[in-house]
Formats: sequence, C-alpha cells, structure tokens
Amino acid sequence: MIRVEAERAVVESGLTLMTAKALLAAGKAAVAQSATSFDLAKVEDVDSSGLATVFGWMREAQAQGKTIRIVNPPKNLLSLADVYGVGDLLPL
Repeated sequence: MIRVEAERAVVESGLTLMTAKALLAAGKAAVAQSATSFDLAKVEDVDSSGLATVFGWMREAQAQGKTIRIVNPPKNLLSLADVYGVGDLLPL
C-alpha cells in the first residue's frame, strides 16, 4: 500500500474507506522511518476517508516533531478538500 523510498512514501492504492485504516497505520510507520513526503501520483480513488487519512499522517508527523508534504495530489483529493473548506490546510 505504501512503499518508502528514502524520504518519500509512495502511496500505491486508493484513499478510501476500505483502505483508510491500513493506510493510516502504514503512513505513520513511514513517518517514523524517514518519510517527509507522500507521493500520491498512483492514487486514483479518493473519498472523504482518504482526506482524513492524509490529516492523520500530518498529525503523526507533528507528534514526532516533523513535517510532511503531499506531492502529486489527485484532483479529486483537492476537490474534496475544497468542498470541506480544508484545502489550505494540505501541505502541498
């Protein structure tokens, strides 16, 4: 689901309700390893659970005294963030 390449975590599945729990855990582990960016180029499916997952990664990074960046966000993630009024909070 998430492959860590040095400081980059490559997300290889959809960000949906079906994958949210596993992706949250994998993202937390990626942050603990070394990830400072999450590459979402391969993500096609996104729902509001996926948006919550991204914010979970951000909270985990903050708890560890780190910051993360989201790269190659899919348009549907950005659209959802805008609908919920949280687009400015995404670390793009």
